[in-house]
Amino acid sequence: MHMTVGQVAKRAGVSVPTLHFYEQKGLITSTRDQGNRRQFDRQILRRIAVIKAAQNIGLSLQEIIDALATLPTHRAPKKEEWEQLALDWNKQLEAKIQSLKTLQSELSGCIYCGCLSMEKCKLYNPDDTKGVYQTGGSLIQGRPESQE
Repeated sequence: MHMTVGQVAKRAGVSVPTLHFYEQKGLITSTRDQGNRRQFDRQILRRIAVIKAAQNIGLSLQEIIDALATLPTHRAPKKEEWEQLALDWNKQLEAKIQSLKTLQSELSGCIYCGCLSMEKCKLYNPDDTKGVYQTGGSLIQGRPESQE
């Protein structure tokens, strides 16, 4: 059974322009009827649900595109294919969680200090070229701006 773009948008809880964007990026595909209107297979609803779930866990558009490129577009993915996708995303999510936990533990010390130029804070402010002269957000008085 085919669905129109409006039907898919309503069932999936997204806007029509969002569907056009997904199609432009290769996340979903459609066919055209004799009147050149988009038609979607019902299985597209699951694919859109997966896209929305990936966005909700913070995956980038490119990560979603790369992952969905491994799935077939001409048929509904099999359970095993979805499971592999979930396994891959779970690994990415675990890495992001670990990174956030590390940031959380290091950030608490920095919040009390209020200084983003301490040596430890190079993690948070790697482009701070003035930090070699003085901690804090101000330049050393009398030092030329061009000295790095």
